[in-house]
Amino acid sequence: MFVTRISTEDSNLKPKRAKIETPLVLGFLADDKIGTIQPHDNTLVVTLRIGGYDVKRVLVDQGSAIEIVYSDLYKGLNLKLEDLTAYDSLLVSFKGKTITPRSQIRLPIQTGSDLVEVDFIVVDAYSSYTAIVTRPWLHALEAVSSNMHQKVKYPSDGQVKELVGN
Repeated sequence: MFVTRISTEDSNLKPKRAKIETPLVLGFLADDKIGTIQPHDNTLVVTLRIGGYDVKRVLVDQGSAIEIVYSDLYKGLNLKLEDLTAYDSLLVSFKGKTITPRSQIRLPIQTGSDLVEVDFIVVDAYSSYTAIVTRPWLHALEAVSSNMHQKVKYPSDGQVKELVGN
């Protein structure tokens, strides 16, 4: 049997320190309500950079799972027919009306320095919104949103960034 003694004075043995990273906390405080009129029941509407353009009146909807782009925005972005792919499911509008989508398109959404690609369903219908972003976008961005606070918060470059509703 061999026994090896290791001296604690040996310069090659330095105590290892664990790197402790402080996790980012994505949450909302009372201070996050500053600048909003309380109480309110407003939807969260933001401006996003979609397909290289600043797009106003984008609804953030946590309760839906399908991103929507309305035909006016589709036309405004100068997209081509070859950019579209087929989409064969029916959608039900907020008012309960059945809508047949035109097609589907994948577009980049830039939030600050972060870029997320999203599959939008192109809908030929009137809406006061130009687009709707939903859970897939929020999840891809690792974001949380709050209608009450009129903000979206997301981690980016080791910080919590926020997008304020307008």
